[in-house]
Amino acid sequence: MDLAFEKRWRDQVTKLSKHFDAGTLDLNAVLFLIGVQELGQHAREFKKDEKVALMHIAICVVLLPYGYYKELGRDADGWPHFERVKDLPALAAEDQERLMKEAVLAYFES
Repeated sequence: MDLAFEKRWRDQVTKLSKHFDAGTLDLNAVLFLIGVQELGQHAREFKKDEKVALMHIAICVVLLPYGYYKELGRDADGWPHFERVKDLPALAAEDQERLMKEAVLAYFES
């Protein structure tokens, strides 16, 4: 276990949880927040399909620096669209989670 990495993750989650006055956020909640941020529209209630799209936006955005996606632009409603450039490697569930957490940390640290 990488204790330094785990501390960085906990510190980021704590910061976000305090900022949004939420309980402890998990990876999915953090990705949702990134999706809302990247959409750039005012905070509002999102429909279920929009929430799924927001998660997709976040995943694409945090994986852009790794070369897995590129942004194609925005549609008439302002929603960003992406194209997968290369396939993600086949990873075990814990390795997938680690990759996403690393990408999220890099997103907030840049």
